[in-house]
Amino acid sequence: MSATTAAGTAVARGYGGQSMSAPLRRVMVRKPAPPSGRSGEAAAFGYPNEVDHAKTVAQHDAFQALLTRAGVDVIVQGPDESGLLDGIFAYDPSFMTDAGAILLRLGKDLRLPEVPNHEASYAALGIPIIGRIEAPGTVDGGDCLWLDEQTLAIGRGYRTNDAGIEQMRRILAPHGVSVFRSELPHWHGPAECLHLMSFISPVAPDLAVVYLPLMGTPLVQELQKRGIRFIEVPDAEFDTHGCNVLALAPKKVLVCDGSPVTRARLEAAGCEVLEYEGSEISHNRAGGPTCLTRPILREV
Repeated sequence: MSATTAAGTAVARGYGGQSMSAPLRRVMVRKPAPPSGRSGEAAAFGYPNEVDHAKTVAQHDAFQALLTRAGVDVIVQGPDESGLLDGIFAYDPSFMTDAGAILLRLGKDLRLPEVPNHEASYAALGIPIIGRIEAPGTVDGGDCLWLDEQTLAIGRGYRTNDAGIEQMRRILAPHGVSVFRSELPHWHGPAECLHLMSFISPVAPDLAVVYLPLMGTPLVQELQKRGIRFIEVPDAEFDTHGCNVLALAPKKVLVCDGSPVTRARLEAAGCEVLEYEGSEISHNRAGGPTCLTRPILREV
């Protein structure tokens, strides 16, 4: 099947698009789950502050509206069960391919109940499940990104393990997809979430936002070999999600507020930049716009 035919088929069926920057046509977001009221719940999830649920809902509604105005079909699911505070990060529990979805097994025990919610959503949407990660394997969606339509990079770290990567290889191989493994650094240890997509966001086929100090040399060399240019995030904006950029189309991006230098560098590289307020949905939960979305269809 030619690339043109494959793209047309994906659009017709309403899911697929093995790319990080092709035009985003459909995306799933999940309404914020309310806190359960249990003492210490926010701290257990690693949040620096208690959750302001009303503000979270308002910011998430505004985030959805921004995506809709940008021409994206937003599929709103949830809210999930009370206490599933990370459920708002729709990117992680599952992964989309041209053949259908893969149900992942998250490396954070508090997030394991999110996977059946994604499974139910795909059943309702008529999207097939082509595989699932089983124990002892773990894979977080945030450790997975397309290098091209036939190559998926997967980060090996505290949330994604060897068994999970091997299962992904077996699931993807019949569909002509190979896996490029990238080792992740220790950084601040297993208590803090560091994903592959914490330090790289492709924004066009030949352009990516990166935080080079945390990137493994083989990955940097692979990107350079592919002719991908870098927009570097300054040290001061790594913690404000400067590197977490959602491509709505090549060089059209959505960013969280708080990283003005990175935004200026994106604009200097010819990108159209949209920005949302993220004090609750991003800064208090350590997740940016890619984390908040599960792309369902990109028009490659």
